[in-house]
Amino acid sequence: MFIFPFALTGVSAWGQQHCVGRYCVTLSERELTAEAGLCVVIPCSFTNADEFKPQHVVWYKCEAAKHSCSETDIIFHSNKNTDKKAQAAFEGRVSRLETDVSQKNCSIIINDLKESDSGSYQLRVTGERNEQQDGFTFSQRVTVSVKGIKQKPTVMIPTLTEGQQATLTCTAPGLCSGSVPEITWTWRGAGGTESYITGNSTDFKTENLMGFTQRHISTLTFKSSAEQHNTTVTCKIRFTGETTTEETSTLKVNCEFFYSLIVFVFLIY
Repeated sequence: MFIFPFALTGVSAWGQQHCVGRYCVTLSERELTAEAGLCVVIPCSFTNADEFKPQHVVWYKCEAAKHSCSETDIIFHSNKNTDKKAQAAFEGRVSRLETDVSQKNCSIIINDLKESDSGSYQLRVTGERNEQQDGFTFSQRVTVSVKGIKQKPTVMIPTLTEGQQATLTCTAPGLCSGSVPEITWTWRGAGGTESYITGNSTDFKTENLMGFTQRHISTLTFKSSAEQHNTTVTCKIRFTGETTTEETSTLKVNCEFFYSLIVFVFLIY
């Protein structure tokens, strides 16, 4: 396995090509910070000598102190027929943003992040040169730090009027393509007791925004009542690995008579 210590082209050490001869890689970020339960994208592109035909992309994760990651550190291998398997903890969680290696895009997305995913990530490209199997490993790496989740769901509440149907919307944080999160609604009345709204209905949907991004949304539909005024509703998101985040909002319910009076006065004038 060849390890290429980089010679830098350009002013900045990051966001520029790092080259040895005609083999170059561009890593946009040296350090990336992400949150547990969500995802992280490692932007990456490469170029190579004309006589080298790239076939597969391999990513490793190991301790920064190691001079070079080894085969036991593989987290992703685009060759599904190889006996060099990815670490079990990363199985099914890592995907390329571009599956055609000839496009020279080596970017990956890691979903369902855990704090244990923190570490140093290294790239290797394999292929043929002069009709012989060959490959090169870039010594430049990206450090990923995964912290506890801080982002909260987004809760949208329309104007609530006594006796009328209303729909609350809760959108999970992150635009990831990993496991679908569990979204639940909890009601808390004036006495502080948690309960569920009677006669309510919930709906869940996933919107595919791009090939590797999704938005997860839950809606809660119910008939507003005066008893719900100044009570709270909580939307809780549970990601893989028991990572949770929630947002609590206070409901303000307009009196039906007062609301109708306002509308009537508005129409008169």
